[in-house]
Amino acid sequence: MDSSPVNRIISSPFRPANWLKNRHAQTIYPSLPMARAPRPSLTRRELELPDGDVTVVDWLSESVDAASGESPLLVVLHGLESSAESAYARQLLQAAKEHGWNAAVLHFRDCGDYRNRLPRRYHAGETNDLRYFLGKLRTDGYAGPIMAAGYSLGGNVLLKYLGEDGMATPLHAAAAVSVPLNLHKCADALSQGFSRFYQAHLLKRMKVSVRRKFDPHTAAFDWKRTMAARTFAEFDDAVTAPLHGFSGKDEYYNRCSSQGFLAGIERPTLIINSLDDPFMTPDIIPGEEMLSSSVTLEVSDRGGHVGFINGGTPWRPKFYLPHRIIEFLEARINEPSPDGHALPGM
Repeated sequence: MDSSPVNRIISSPFRPANWLKNRHAQTIYPSLPMARAPRPSLTRRELELPDGDVTVVDWLSESVDAASGESPLLVVLHGLESSAESAYARQLLQAAKEHGWNAAVLHFRDCGDYRNRLPRRYHAGETNDLRYFLGKLRTDGYAGPIMAAGYSLGGNVLLKYLGEDGMATPLHAAAAVSVPLNLHKCADALSQGFSRFYQAHLLKRMKVSVRRKFDPHTAAFDWKRTMAARTFAEFDDAVTAPLHGFSGKDEYYNRCSSQGFLAGIERPTLIINSLDDPFMTPDIIPGEEMLSSSVTLEVSDRGGHVGFINGGTPWRPKFYLPHRIIEFLEARINEPSPDGHALPGM
């Protein structure tokens, strides 16, 4: 038996397109109309949650009636203030469709154009909704392999969930991209230089979402502090933490940063992060001692934040992530799970 060590941290083969090497260009370009993100047909279904709240799942229209199917199913988790309409989600849904897979985007509470019922929203460490949805898929009879991919905040949620549940997860494999593994460091990074542009843009959207759901008389948090927040740290301390049961941003960041859960992951998991990601700094990359043997951390010198455009032209770009994610997950469909047994339906 080969006893040579397995490298858990690998160098990414990704190389940016010659016409798009800047990290901010890589980050911003996918959201522009000229990027031509596909628009697969989606069908929405409400998901009633155990605490009386509700969210939605946007299914590939071809997948919506496949509740007891045996084809691979890919669950996609979006990023901060995002939805199934994001370019990266649409690209991955299209790639799954082309592979004959079922696929769906699980929305975090109060995201997209759907409002939840309870006086709460979502955060980077909320794993119960994902846990419930995956369990429901199995109890409803889905027999095929189930996999998941998360982007940015959604990647943090996915990794934290995997570390919490270990062998108990029904997932066969997972992938996470541009993950804010350390929420403290990411909040600091977004307050520096041009990265403040992203912070200002997202904070504006977050405040719009808060105003749409609450008002100064119904908010269970300091309304004036929230609306005056100029950084993620200030916003999270004023609203995200108290709204979700944390004493403040420090407890929230400490308990929810996914880097502390990587050692507990027991399913094959690929993490793809770039060193030039403007949402974080290179020192966010953990050492191999923090990773379980099931984790592969692919580190790229370039790529920006959920960019990774590696070719084509400005009018017909080529994206690295959809192919890489599908390739990784597909290679593990026929592998036994880490406990030596194939998962149901395999």
